[in-house]
Amino acid sequence: MLNHSIMRFLPLVILFPIVGCASIVDGTRQTLSVETISDGQSVAGAQCSLKSNKGTWFVNTPGTVSVHRGYDKLNVKCAKSGYQPGIEAVASSTKGMAFGNILFGGIIGAGVDMSTGAAYDYPDLIKVPIQPIMAATGVPAAVSVPAPVSMSGKTSTQPVD
Repeated sequence: MLNHSIMRFLPLVILFPIVGCASIVDGTRQTLSVETISDGQSVAGAQCSLKSNKGTWFVNTPGTVSVHRGYDKLNVKCAKSGYQPGIEAVASSTKGMAFGNILFGGIIGAGVDMSTGAAYDYPDLIKVPIQPIMAATGVPAAVSVPAPVSMSGKTSTQPVD
């Protein structure tokens, strides 16, 4: 009778430490994708820094970077020649596993996951809007305007006869 009771709860005993512990399941690092956009279009080649209380990381867009998970916002700043810098503050969210940790891992497990950042997730994709710098002509400096060409193939600013 005793062996039967033990065997019935053995799977729970084995899974007990794993079920709620976010640090074991996902760890304290997360890979994010960063993209810069302007007028709904992707803009490649921006240099971005991502900063939180856990550290600073760098990536060129579009690209991926591995950051340390945390409760604090992730401040993202992207810069590209011909564009105004784009700044985005990205909030983390608490993972569902963190609540399971409170139930199954106790206060100590939850405290560890919260202090190491393992209890939190940032969005997998961060889109940072950047806007072209306007030139004196009113045309964005990042957009090249083709020179007028005459029918003869020579560059001209005069009307063609």
